[in-house]
Amino acid sequence: MTNAGQIVAAFRDIAATKSLNQDEVYDLIRDGILAGLVKIYGPNVEAEIEIDEGSGDIEIIVLKRVVEEVEDESSEIALEEARWDDDTYEVGDVMEIPVDFAEFGRNAVMATKQRIVQRVREGERQRIREEFADRVGELLSGEVQQIERGKIVVMMNRSKDAEAIIPWREQNPRERFRQGDPIRAVLKKVDETPKGPRLILSRGDPLFVASLFKLEVPEIYQGIVEIRELAREVGGRTKIAVSSRDDSIDPVGACVGLKGSRVQAVVNELGGERIDIVPWHPDPEVFARRALAPARVAKVISDSNRQVITAIVDEDQLSLAIGRNGQNVRLASQLIGWQIDLYGSREWLERGADLSIFGEPPQGEVYETADFPLSELALEENTLAALETAGYHTFLDIIDLEKKDFLEVPELTEEDADLLLGIIDELTVVEGEVPTEEEPAEGTLDGLLDEDSDGLLDEDSEASDAEPEEGAEASGDGGGEAGDEEDGGEEEVVSEASEEAEESADSEPEEDGDEPQS
Repeated sequence: MTNAGQIVAAFRDIAATKSLNQDEVYDLIRDGILAGLVKIYGPNVEAEIEIDEGSGDIEIIVLKRVVEEVEDESSEIALEEARWDDDTYEVGDVMEIPVDFAEFGRNAVMATKQRIVQRVREGERQRIREEFADRVGELLSGEVQQIERGKIVVMMNRSKDAEAIIPWREQNPRERFRQGDPIRAVLKKVDETPKGPRLILSRGDPLFVASLFKLEVPEIYQGIVEIRELAREVGGRTKIAVSSRDDSIDPVGACVGLKGSRVQAVVNELGGERIDIVPWHPDPEVFARRALAPARVAKVISDSNRQVITAIVDEDQLSLAIGRNGQNVRLASQLIGWQIDLYGSREWLERGADLSIFGEPPQGEVYETADFPLSELALEENTLAALETAGYHTFLDIIDLEKKDFLEVPELTEEDADLLLGIIDELTVVEGEVPTEEEPAEGTLDGLLDEDSDGLLDEDSEASDAEPEEGAEASGDGGGEAGDEEDGGEEEVVSEASEEAEESADSEPEEDGDEPQS
């Protein structure tokens, strides 16, 4: 066949660019030639097409069945006509008719070409489906081919025939790209269109941030460190909760890297977007404290039935906990999957007068208080266990008990009863005895909160103490020290702060104590 070898060689070159193997190339050629034969002989034509792998020669033989009367000219031939070629033919024999490719007319050649192109495209589409169907969530790289009507058309590095776009809603509004710029994005889904599969990429999905950390942090790639939760507002801030399968590896430190190198690489890829990395915890209350970072939370109350977290922060931490336009608390809520109600100390105290929040106080006395577990008090384990066995679990359960009531609890000694009464006196402030001018109302809230608060002053001792003004300043300093030690996770007992204040006042010279008060 004339130039058949050149034709096959040309097909091999095309197949190399389309990532087709030799068998697929020969199958395409056979299918294309058969489509051309259909144009010549009819739709039911049968043929044998042999390709010599060495020389590239193509042998085409059309097969027709010998019959008495022809009903289908594409697959049948009359006995009389068959005997013109060979008089030995009988009815039922199959006649082989060799065909030269040069006999193909223009229509047959066009049909062959169209069929081959169609098969190549179908093969490409199927290959793209198979290649990317299981890669959703992976990080892909490419080059910006063009930008049209807000969407970015990307030419993939490893699959240049794949149609990939980044819609406007999946882009970071802080980023700008030009034609030819390298770009990375996460594969969000594979859409089916009339033209074939289309890859939908994203740089705004939280999966993009997770994929970048997987690329930059080997511990995440190896499965040692796991990203448990992730919340993101594109272009603004991202919060990530991580945990480690190995107790010897700090998950947060692994993500941050030496001198912040790993997290800085992710920040640069995101165009300067801020990232908060917090350790994950199964307890919603602990997780909520960490999720609200960098703000320090004084008190957390959870309602598991409604999945609501009530977080109380000091006034100086309120704006930090809320964030710009409520971004920090909103992302924290998305991160833990619970609703977060955030209150400042002043607002929480004002709501404390609402009986629906704190329960009805005894008549004649109004307490500015909030309930909390006894485990937050500085009690020994045996004392705490004895109280819980007796049915006392929260502070409000023991606030009205007398010494004799404590002595009736098994395993509680007289010293334990005195200690509990002292703690109740220190944490209980009756309205009318609190100095309204010298001590702000927020100080009372600090006494109701756990060890995470900024310190607590004993208002009863201040109300009855007639020491000079320097003594009050020393007591305030003691409360500040307790708040400073809160960062290290240490708990300060309230009575110690009061004793330090009294010692400081006693150490002042007598002449200072005799000075008249203004």
